[in-house]
Amino acid sequence: MPRIKIKKSEEPESVELLAKSIIQVAEGFEKFRNTLLTRRALIVLLHDMIGTTKINKKQIGLVLDALPRLKAWYIKE
Repeated sequence: MPRIKIKKSEEPESVELLAKSIIQVAEGFEKFRNTLLTRRALIVLLHDMIGTTKINKKQIGLVLDALPRLKAWYIKE
């Protein structure tokens, strides 16, 4: 698996960019939920991709449960 390098500037990200990113993540996950892959299958795939970290399947499940609420928590229309 290729390593992704992120270059971060010293300047903080704009509020608009952060809001757009949160909306994209929430909407992307909503589209994914409409596929044939089950929640359990997604958890197993993510756990396998993560590798030898201390993140367990229950923690992955908690993150997946929170993703649909992400937009409501952080974005005011």
